[in-house]
Amino acid sequence: MGVAGSGKTSVGQALAARIGIAYRDGDDLHPPGNIARMARGEPLTDEDRWPWLARVGQALAAEEALILGCSALKRVYRDRIRDAAGEVIFVHLSGSRRVIAARMRAREGHFMPASLLDSQFAALEPPGPDEAAVTVDIDQPVEAVVSDILRGLQAMRTR
Repeated sequence: MGVAGSGKTSVGQALAARIGIAYRDGDDLHPPGNIARMARGEPLTDEDRWPWLARVGQALAAEEALILGCSALKRVYRDRIRDAAGEVIFVHLSGSRRVIAARMRAREGHFMPASLLDSQFAALEPPGPDEAAVTVDIDQPVEAVVSDILRGLQAMRTR
């Protein structure tokens, strides 16, 4: 989970390859209307997100083990996903606005414009201490992010 440009796809794919489970991009579950809105630079409303979050939860529930990249910016969004999927561990890819804005400017072919980054940070509610979650700093190479995730998941298991 994380704001646009935080590396959900790159990190998710690298993590999936490292531990040998499937990766799915939550962007592929958006209804076409949501993608069109974001491409026009219009932030989504909660009403726009509910059907998408239901699809995310259903995709997670349908697989025994799956890494799914999804913004899940608010606690209520993560609650909706958990309601549909059951137990979910969220990995929050955390980074500064400066780092993420630079990444968004550098990427090509994505529907999400950098102009929506402020709305993403405004909506972001990092996972609380009562949520099953690992937070990692993304201002490092992808393989280091993946290693930090695995250490965080291991620490959760030993608690």
